Amino acid sequence: MTTKLTPLGIVGAIAATLLLAVPGCGGAPEPPAEEPIESMTTAAALADAVAANPLPGFSEWWPIGDGFATLMSDAIVSEWSALAGSAGDLETVGEHATEYLDIVYQRDARASLVQDFAAEAFSTPLESGEFDALSYAFYRSAFDLIEANPDAYEEPLEAERRNFTRRVGRRAFATLADRLGLDLPAGLDDQAGFEMLKAAIDSITTFLKQDGYFRDHGAFVFEVDVEHQGQRLGQPEAEFVDRLQTAGSAHALFEMGYPVILPSAVYLFATVGEAQHHSSRTVEELFARVGYVASETHDFDPSGYPPDMVVELWEVRKR
Repeated sequence: MTTKLTPLGIVGAIAATLLLAVPGCGGAPEPPAEEPIESMTTAAALADAVAANPLPGFSEWWPIGDGFATLMSDAIVSEWSALAGSAGDLETVGEHATEYLDIVYQRDARASLVQDFAAEAFSTPLESGEFDALSYAFYRSAFDLIEANPDAYEEPLEAERRNFTRRVGRRAFATLADRLGLDLPAGLDDQAGFEMLKAAIDSITTFLKQDGYFRDHGAFVFEVDVEHQGQRLGQPEAEFVDRLQTAGSAHALFEMGYPVILPSAVYLFATVGEAQHHSSRTVEELFARVGYVASETHDFDPSGYPPDMVVELWEVRKR
């Protein structure tokens, strides 16, 4: 299937440029030959990334629910505050947020935007672009702190940055599990456990849609019929459990219509080499609690999907 990309270019921009090198999304762009990104200022690198991949479909903001804003404040700020070198200093985070809103959205930041988010104070409800900026700002600060304090970590920089995203996802999932009353199966050995898993994931994606993380659509689909690694990958939903138990792995698709942090995910990867993927890390933690390793594949090209849809191909494996 071939789709002509609209000016939104959401999936096309990811598949063709930045995120095909992010686990589950897909090669990184070549930095400008005359000025490598690493040597540029934060603002200049961000401006170049935006110019290379504008996402005008996100320029009109939509509301973010207080429930989602509160749980993400707890997850992000708690894990950011625990990083070596953080000391809870929000000044740099505020500078990143202000810079991001100016460059990406041509808007001014509210004076207390970062402080209100950190305090879980939402008397003025968040809008999509503000949450996108906050996510960028805290993660940019976190990734920089991890790089600046190598003695505090055991794994290489790339792995430690991904570990940070997983810790946030783990904390977010714990809050969601309590809030939504999720009932998880002990395993995926039979259809009953699979139905419980699907119900839990559906509860999460429904909440994320209702509270504005997905503007249009969010679904985790176990019926797979895609091209992958030059071959057709077909998996009826009814075969998921059998393939998981007999072959040791099975697949799924995570479909997202206008995920609120897509701009900052694209621009973080372009400038730092890692992105947040809030919903993906949350679902990854769900599978971990059921006893499975699940994440996006590294090399799936979703460009055959409509341009208003982000699609990840997931592999689920036994531990």
